[in-house]
Amino acid sequence: MIPLHKLEKIPRSQRLRKAAQIVRETERRLIVTGNLLPEEAEYLGRMVELLAGEVRFSRAALKATQTSLAEEDCVGIRRALNTVYQLLLAETGRYQADWDFIESSGGLDPSKRRVFPGMQVYLEDIRSPFNVGSMFRAAESFGAEKVWLSPFCADPRHKRAERTAMGCVDILPWERFPHDPFAPPEGANGDTAPFSEGPFFALETGGFPLGDFSFPSRGIMIAGSEELGVSPKALAAADASLGRVSIPTWGAKGSLNVSVAFGIVMQAWAAELAKHQFVEVNANV
Repeated sequence: MIPLHKLEKIPRSQRLRKAAQIVRETERRLIVTGNLLPEEAEYLGRMVELLAGEVRFSRAALKATQTSLAEEDCVGIRRALNTVYQLLLAETGRYQADWDFIESSGGLDPSKRRVFPGMQVYLEDIRSPFNVGSMFRAAESFGAEKVWLSPFCADPRHKRAERTAMGCVDILPWERFPHDPFAPPEGANGDTAPFSEGPFFALETGGFPLGDFSFPSRGIMIAGSEELGVSPKALAAADASLGRVSIPTWGAKGSLNVSVAFGIVMQAWAAELAKHQFVEVNANV
């Protein structure tokens, strides 16, 4: 770490950026080692005090930060470091991006997964890797058995998708179709292969309100493109099967980000399945 007397002498903008870098590097070491060395805590406490006159630290935030740095609570120290880091970013006119997050959970244990057999999803032409990663995370969290991908869905192995999924891409089974699975077969040995599984329902406007929809014990939910929604072919398959589920909204926008809407419906579906499973278990006792 740069000596504080040298940090104090460099130009202000450079000093703030350097201080932010120091805080970030300290947090990364804290994640690896699980503790903060006494000399590190002392250095950071003095650096915060040095910066207090030129960064908008409130007295309460300054005191809380210095107190946390002196303790052995790793979570409390991380929150203190995050407070300082965000204040420094704001002062320099920068903001943290999703890919700047520090992931500390490590690998996920597949044996801890609770899966609802037959609960599957089809992500159709989701363009944003962030949305794909978020949808993988929601699907895994709510017990999905498998994720199917359309030919043009963003890659779950994209670094931003993996970053958002936080390990879920590694433990949740998934498969990409090489062709549109809802297109009719092209001849006896055609290139396209229709979806052999089902039944289907679509997350789309114009359907049953979420609270009134009858979720299947086994089925595939179709979630469509951020811009275009579910394709006509996939929507026709859903309408001919279980129909559509919609989320009532009351705001001026009247719509939700696809990964947010997906997470809401996945939770509702999982809650319904869990309730029925609980009833069945009790009935057999």
